[in-house]
Amino acid sequence: SLPEGVTLETYYDRTELVERTIKTVATNLLEGGVLVIVILLLLLGNVRGGLLVASIIPASMLATLIVMNQLGVSGNLMSLGALDFGLIIDGAVVIVENTVRTLGHRRTRGEESVRRDVLAASVQVARPVLFAVGIIILVYVPILTLQGIEGKMFRPMAITVITALIAALVLSLTFVPAAASWLYRNGVSEKEPMLSRLASSAYKPLLRRAMRHPWALAAIVVGGFASSLLLIPRLGAEFIPTLDEGAIALQAVRPAAVSLEESLAATDRIEESLLANYPDEVDTVISRTGRAEIATDPMGIEISDIYVMLKPEKQWKKATSKAALVASIKETLEHEVPGQNFSFSQPIELRTNELISGSRADIAINLYGPDLEELERVGDQITAALRGVEGAADIQADQLSGLPMLEIRADRAALGRYGLNTHDVLDVVSSMGGRQVGEVVEGQQRYAIQVRLPEEARESPEVMRDLLISAPGRRMVPLGQLAQIELVEGPSVVSRSNVQRRRTIQVNVRDRDIASFVKDARARIKEKVETPPGYVVTWGGQFENLEEASERLAIAVPTALILIFALLYMTYGSLRPALLIYLNVPLATTGGLIALWARGLPLSISAAVGFIALSGIAVLNGVVMVSYFRELREEGKALEQACEEGALLRLRPILMTGLTDAIGFLPMALATSAGAEVQRPLATVVIGGLITATAITLFLLPSLYAKLGE
Repeated sequence: SLPEGVTLETYYDRTELVERTIKTVATNLLEGGVLVIVILLLLLGNVRGGLLVASIIPASMLATLIVMNQLGVSGNLMSLGALDFGLIIDGAVVIVENTVRTLGHRRTRGEESVRRDVLAASVQVARPVLFAVGIIILVYVPILTLQGIEGKMFRPMAITVITALIAALVLSLTFVPAAASWLYRNGVSEKEPMLSRLASSAYKPLLRRAMRHPWALAAIVVGGFASSLLLIPRLGAEFIPTLDEGAIALQAVRPAAVSLEESLAATDRIEESLLANYPDEVDTVISRTGRAEIATDPMGIEISDIYVMLKPEKQWKKATSKAALVASIKETLEHEVPGQNFSFSQPIELRTNELISGSRADIAINLYGPDLEELERVGDQITAALRGVEGAADIQADQLSGLPMLEIRADRAALGRYGLNTHDVLDVVSSMGGRQVGEVVEGQQRYAIQVRLPEEARESPEVMRDLLISAPGRRMVPLGQLAQIELVEGPSVVSRSNVQRRRTIQVNVRDRDIASFVKDARARIKEKVETPPGYVVTWGGQFENLEEASERLAIAVPTALILIFALLYMTYGSLRPALLIYLNVPLATTGGLIALWARGLPLSISAAVGFIALSGIAVLNGVVMVSYFRELREEGKALEQACEEGALLRLRPILMTGLTDAIGFLPMALATSAGAEVQRPLATVVIGGLITATAITLFLLPSLYAKLGE
């Protein structure tokens, strides 16, 4: 139905971003799965066992996808991005490793003997595997209680991880022993692989040294943990890492009195400048000015949204990063299109911030008070103070004044002398915008007859003063004799919230975390700005989201820790072994904090979820090891001998589970493609924490258990 030569062209398509993020997730899962299988084969030294463990991956993923489909959970960056195949197969690794070791040591032959030994080997580790994986599942349960934006992001992740772990646990306790009894029906020749032999030869003398000096080792570990806590203030904090959408949403803000024609002309100059100065970086520029009052984000004609679609980063010549490109564009536009304020964001991020907090920037400072002039004065002081804070960018304050208005004040005494009233004046004034005075009927069609003053009359107080009003006695009186007519400057907008007048100052944060920026900004505003009585300053935007999410995590994290300890106590029915294993939870955070600091990543909700996941993973190997210590004690061995022998025998499964878990997260931690920003803190925390957790399990746990275990 379009005229010839007219086509519809899509200038912004979000499916491109979705496809790029899903590609990132798929690549990370594939690379992680391959690396996990390679580690399995190298450490297990048994191809059949490695493939049997690997078969858990597709089977558990199938169950997970079925549950996701039933619950309406979409496959996205977070729901699939946190799946770690190394974590999923932990239970199967322990069972297969124990089975292979048992069959190899006993030289089992014959189907019946193999079946009996496989059953015995599986039962031996079934209980610790069940409780250990159950603990990991439990720590994800509090994540389901998150609300708001963090709930929307991380609840699907918790659902998929819990489903995958449950499916893998069921398969590990049923399918794996059954398949192992068939795969090894002719027995197995247990030959320890080279990597395992090297690890054992290096581990044995170190373990003995650690067991001779348990208190010194404990002091070193606790000292390292305390030192890592000192890093927390230096890390800073943010809500959620910014996802690079591959486009720029630029907002140009002009004085409130600007005309539509001037706004459109300025927008044209912006488009021409971007296309002319950045041919290798900018693909398309689309702009729109103003918005209907009924829209979800109404704005006047003084504001324009400019969507800048970027070419692939490898084609850029004037910038090496998006941040550098934004800085260069801002400098260019301020020089070539002066008289405007520019704010930079991203299409989805801009709309999301506006819908959630009413702010188009990272942080919104809301100033509440009764008087518009005082709001403007104090708001200007806050704006000036913010310019001196490191990291502040694109600072803008709501324009409260500057809108030209024609003010007509009726002179009631003069009206009385001529026998008129204010309605007579109002009738004339209403004709400025247009007033219906009749109707024309042509068949079924009706047309309104409207009287409206010409444009030059509507803009000139002098012309308005000469308008005549009919008075009693057939007299015509000029409006200027009946009212005072002045062109004044009035408020451009009056915003309200919580039944109070409000002015919002918006600021973006660059090259710095939000939490430390707000801390410095608050201190500077307190020093430089004196807030009058009756006026209140609040902080919103991403910082408000961070505070709300932190409050919920302050409940979710302790809940997860309490659940872990309760399940440990139920596992052993004794306080000492439960406490010794539980020590791994706080101490494991040492590696996570150091890893964040080393990579320059701030604490975020994504990192916090990583610490929650780490607390469950850190317990798994401790449960398996302590369970074996207790079995050896039941066989009559001395406590120290049982700890040393048990630690040596459990070295390989602990290394396998620890390495597969860390390697499974490695592609997420190193990825640089679309969506990697959100996954990176979570993966970094888990990998760093697993390093310390594995070391503590291998050295500190047997040393302390030999002294305090019973």
